[in-house]
Amino acid sequence: MIRGVAQSLAAALLLLVNAEPQSRTMTEGVHRMEIQLERLDGAAWHTIDPGLVLQQGDRVRFRFRTNFDGYLYVMNQSTSGKYEQLFPRDETGKDNRITANKEYQVPATSTAFKIAGPAGHEIVYWLITPARLTDSAPHIERPTSPAKPLTLIPRCDDAVLKARGDCIDTSAGPKLVPRGEQVPDNLWRRPPIRAGATCYSCGSRIRP
Repeated sequence: MIRGVAQSLAAALLLLVNAEPQSRTMTEGVHRMEIQLERLDGAAWHTIDPGLVLQQGDRVRFRFRTNFDGYLYVMNQSTSGKYEQLFPRDETGKDNRITANKEYQVPATSTAFKIAGPAGHEIVYWLITPARLTDSAPHIERPTSPAKPLTLIPRCDDAVLKARGDCIDTSAGPKLVPRGEQVPDNLWRRPPIRAGATCYSCGSRIRP
């Protein structure tokens, strides 16, 4: 399960690739959402391919940007089907107000997410609302219906093996959630501007 940020995401959406292959931009009408995945390598952070299969012990974080204002909520669905709000929260930052064309880091604190647990895909949902969901501490309630465990196992695409032998799963990466697509019911009970999901393949789960 993911206690901080999420690493694996498996969702359906429209995908546009920028000049930078590690940067994925999702568009719907005039709205755009860009998500990048970074991994700690020694003492430095590096942007990585969102399809890279992560290993146990890897530390990761996200960079996020939109072309519209709102309030960001990030929720994870683990391989066991358990849901957990990743942002905002005490460990990852409480200020979830976002401004158009400004880059944000998740977690917004000095915390990083550590990959740990069984191999598989996890889904991270990115929800942007026009107003805060509550007047108190921002929080998304748990879904009323339990989710089915995710059974997808990361697979390397031999056609896109990197020079260092990195395993790339081409089914992973940010995707928009199409209208009518099944998502956690607690998300759709809210008035989102746009919702998206990111799928990253990992050899394990993420925790802070």
